[in-house]
Amino acid sequence: MAETARHPEPRYGNRPTMKDVAARAGVGLKTVSRVVNSEPGVTPDTERRVQEAIEALGFRRNDSARVLRKGRTASIGLVLEDLADPFYGPLSRAVEEVARAHGALLINGSSAEDPEREQELVLALCARRVDGLIVIPAADDHRYLEPEIKAGVATVFVDRPAGQIQADMVLSDSFGGAREGVAHLIAHGHRRIGFIGDQPRIHTATERLRGYHAAMAEAGIAVADSWVSLGSTDPGRVRAAAEAMLSGPEPVTALFSGNNRVTVTAVRVLADWERPVALVGFDDIELADLLGITVISQDAATVGRTAAEHLFRRLDGSGHPPARVELPTRLIARGSGEIPPAA
Repeated sequence: MAETARHPEPRYGNRPTMKDVAARAGVGLKTVSRVVNSEPGVTPDTERRVQEAIEALGFRRNDSARVLRKGRTASIGLVLEDLADPFYGPLSRAVEEVARAHGALLINGSSAEDPEREQELVLALCARRVDGLIVIPAADDHRYLEPEIKAGVATVFVDRPAGQIQADMVLSDSFGGAREGVAHLIAHGHRRIGFIGDQPRIHTATERLRGYHAAMAEAGIAVADSWVSLGSTDPGRVRAAAEAMLSGPEPVTALFSGNNRVTVTAVRVLADWERPVALVGFDDIELADLLGITVISQDAATVGRTAAEHLFRRLDGSGHPPARVELPTRLIARGSGEIPPAA
């Protein structure tokens, strides 16, 4: 006797449909649709049978069909700079909470500070018909988004302005925060203050450098070129910059670090340094309270929540001109920024 070949059941691609539910429950397709979409007109007994069929089959509603009918996906996209950056954790969570309150799904991704990757990710989200976008921009030209915005994709830029287009934005006061942090060091007797920041093409880096220069100018302090270093936040680069500023015949007596990643490396350098050096960092860092690190804190959760609420107001039909919202920062003195200059 010839052995009959056995073909395993396929594992993928056979999701149950509403037709399957209707057949199992012994009802019409419209009845299943009413139950699935919580519409009236179904008796309790019939609804029970349909729900039992749904559970038995593992049926899930196909929201893509609802998109075609209603034109809304109930989803928004969030494009971050780096998912691993601690600053973006509370920001993303706040956006997600607001989205959830509006019945929307959040889809996020990272540009890795690459303008081409940002554009690719943003347009991929638009192709999936997200209703809105929140973008921490890596690019300095966002004209590629103009057709999407005109087509109705609400867009809010966060942390940095959009490039070459008019759009809503929610920022922290990078200039004011840096000026306050450097003024704090000056008030504690420092005159030779180093600034280590991020890449100069990044808006927040240049704004914080501008705040540094403003505080120094207001105190009548001339800034030496060797006191300023902008570049990548790679620990090796930051360490080399810090050690150069702290060495030589007239070393700096204090450092202002331009973001959380720079601060982490600065803390490591100063932990092994032979003389005390004051430090103020822009952005809070984990364990900063235990380590006694004075920081300029920006409330990432408030930034995210404000951006998301602004986005959903747009989706609800708000027609006001593009707005710029700038949120204040806060100096938290914990000890490192209050160290006086070494005698």
